[in-house]
Amino acid sequence: MRASRSAWMLRGVVAGVAGLNAGDGVVTGSIVAHPGPSNQRRTPWSGSMLATVTLEIDRVTKRFAQTLALDDLSFSVPKGRIFGFLGANGAGKTTTMRVCLGILHADAGEVRWDGTPSGELPRRTWGYLPEERGLYPRMGVLDQLVYFASLYGVPPSNARREALHWLARFRIPDYADRRAEELSKGNQQKVQFIAAILHGPDVLLMDEPFTGLDPVNLALLREAFVELRDEGRTIVFSTHQMEAAEALCESLAIVDRGRIVASGTLAELKRTSLARTVRLGVEGEILPAWLGAIDGVAAVRPAAGFTELELRPGTEPRDVLATALERGALVTHFEVAEPSLEAIFIEHVGHPAGDDATLEPTLDEDAA
Repeated sequence: MRASRSAWMLRGVVAGVAGLNAGDGVVTGSIVAHPGPSNQRRTPWSGSMLATVTLEIDRVTKRFAQTLALDDLSFSVPKGRIFGFLGANGAGKTTTMRVCLGILHADAGEVRWDGTPSGELPRRTWGYLPEERGLYPRMGVLDQLVYFASLYGVPPSNARREALHWLARFRIPDYADRRAEELSKGNQQKVQFIAAILHGPDVLLMDEPFTGLDPVNLALLREAFVELRDEGRTIVFSTHQMEAAEALCESLAIVDRGRIVASGTLAELKRTSLARTVRLGVEGEILPAWLGAIDGVAAVRPAAGFTELELRPGTEPRDVLATALERGALVTHFEVAEPSLEAIFIEHVGHPAGDDATLEPTLDEDAA
């Protein structure tokens, strides 16, 4: 079976270690396996430098033919944070990550980690989880995890021990000897996550990491994110799933058409937002179809006992209530709530993250 283009890219990033020059040095650390229960926190890489540093994306521009994928894009990520990089499909999230990794070269601007340009950093600085599957389909799960880690200089015995630990953490220890193509999409996603972290990178770039995960596995991945953050890792993940981002990220940036339109901590963005969220309950109707047709309503979500409405900037909550009463609805619940991350996204972008109707087509899949 021929590997996909995304599989080639994942292996290309990892295999780049084989070509490190003498200035990159040799990985001399070791994976530390602490004694005790299997759920005890482990430090995967004792040689990793975890000083206070910052990831800086500084005025990065990237074009694909006539498509401007990144337009003077700038933001920074503090060390040891879980950072959400949010945008609709085609906004520039994947392109930004590929520029960070050196898969793509920016037309202008620079990416720096701790003040050092990304092109001068050793490959082991980065851990990368691509959106598309990047595993060898006919190779055993454990064998390829050990192989990927060995490309960063991790001794095979240590890589095997740590890989088995993470397979157990993600409740798939019995899949160690199975071929990757035999796993579900969700389990393949968990294996790719393990491949991205086994060498103990300082910065983790996760492109749509929650794709294909059910609620149980989503919770497991969130726990892993928090554990790695507590060890000092910096985690940048892209997503258009606003609920998952709101539950996890501490700081974030919203990108639209290659430009940052909002950034800061979640608390800061909520405090300064002009967006409004209304919770409306109507007797006898769980999700009235007419709610989405109310002027000024940008998004509708069902909830327990009420419907949550995201209002466009300038829309007054009382107008929604008035419209419901005019229709003769018996209102059982009405509340103006703190704006959700989805409401903030709509405020700055103009449409929900999953709605690509306003996006122009790209000429290259790398502009995604």
